[in-house]
Amino acid sequence: MRKKKNIVLENVTVADYAAEGKSLARQDGKVIFIENVVPGDVVDIRLTKSKKDWAEGYPIQFHSYSKERATPFCQHFGVCGGCQWQMLPYEKQLQYKQQQVFDNLTRIGKVELPEFQPIIGAQDDKFYRNKLEYTFSTKEYLPAGSFNKEDKAQSLRPVVGFHAKGFFDKVVDIQKCWLQEDLTNQIRNSIRQYAYDHKLSFYDIREHQGQLRTMQVRLCTTGELMVNIVFGEDNEQRRKPLLDYVQQTFPQITTLLYTINLKKNDSMFDLEPQVYSGKGYAIEKLEDFQFKIGPKSFFQTNTKQGERLYQITREFAELDGSQVVYDLYCGTGSIGIFCSKGAKQIVGVEMIDAAIQDAKENAALNNIDHSFFVSGDVIEVCNDDFFAHHGKPDVIITDPPRAGMHPKLVEKILEMEAPTVVYVSCNPATQARDLQLLDAKYKVTKVQPVDMFPHTHHIENIVQLKLKS
Repeated sequence: MRKKKNIVLENVTVADYAAEGKSLARQDGKVIFIENVVPGDVVDIRLTKSKKDWAEGYPIQFHSYSKERATPFCQHFGVCGGCQWQMLPYEKQLQYKQQQVFDNLTRIGKVELPEFQPIIGAQDDKFYRNKLEYTFSTKEYLPAGSFNKEDKAQSLRPVVGFHAKGFFDKVVDIQKCWLQEDLTNQIRNSIRQYAYDHKLSFYDIREHQGQLRTMQVRLCTTGELMVNIVFGEDNEQRRKPLLDYVQQTFPQITTLLYTINLKKNDSMFDLEPQVYSGKGYAIEKLEDFQFKIGPKSFFQTNTKQGERLYQITREFAELDGSQVVYDLYCGTGSIGIFCSKGAKQIVGVEMIDAAIQDAKENAALNNIDHSFFVSGDVIEVCNDDFFAHHGKPDVIITDPPRAGMHPKLVEKILEMEAPTVVYVSCNPATQARDLQLLDAKYKVTKVQPVDMFPHTHHIENIVQLKLKS
């Protein structure tokens, strides 16, 4: 039998929020997951997948719009894939994010749960990111229906902005982004115009050639501003005048770097940024703690909400000065350092050696001499000899990547039997899976969702667990 193609469902009422930015409708006993709609919309849907019990699709016509909708504030909304939820009032976004955490922990975790704390929303829902990365490209993304013969010449012009969702080689030309203070828009737009005027080539990702490739901008709450321009060719005659122009036009830049990337991918880990002016790094602050951030360092992207996230993590750790705290997946040591005043000893473990070097520098910067940071796999590092030397943990803080914790690490935590575990997660679904495994010895005692990324579907969640008696 041939598969049915081009199935369209008409006049479907969107019933509820699902997860990962999608909403859902129900028809004939089937759940339909739909992109780019909100509960209350009435739409015609073209299905992209259709199974026995569920389907996926996207709207092709709106018959009526939900009363819950808000007017997006960004001119690039719906084309740029960045802020998918601008059409929802922020209060409604928070409500759906709280529900997402609850649904994941109850349906996937299936463990006994306390009453959830109300989600902590961001004080600033615009200009909240401290780091952005822009891509220079020879291929502009134009949304479906906007392309005609008149657009063709324009579409071939070089652009700088964000990758279009689902396209590795097409970039949305950004005029104004609301994620970072307007100074960043001025820098990006000035570099674009300079490149046009001086005929600097933009990078063609298919041909792997071009001068301007990417640019990272980090703007700290301390006022320090670090810009790293990545070039696809090593041509000093073309590079130096641009860097001089940027330096002279924007004296607010405290560190200007450039990086030569002749590889076929954009990853930075094996490249060496060169300092053109300034000290080569930026200083960011959380409370009174200072953090040295290099061009390749990881740091919480929303500084103000990151501070709130760490404050709650510290509260959940219930430190009184007597505890040995293990900070697993410690990265550059920020959570451990943030908790250091209430701990007898901080022990940080992280796979990435460069991050551990940053953690040691940050501990020294804050005069923390009761910390120890080691690179390696937690499963191998935390053995009896290690415990004998550093002490067994009284509190474990774990902040894994989106994939959650490795099952062997969950086993190791169960083996270590720390009285308190604080689990910080950027993915409540994998967190819920791990909580089910930890349920063998631990009880969930507190749950606190925190919104780090307004106008997106991403959500952070902090869980406190106590060893069962």
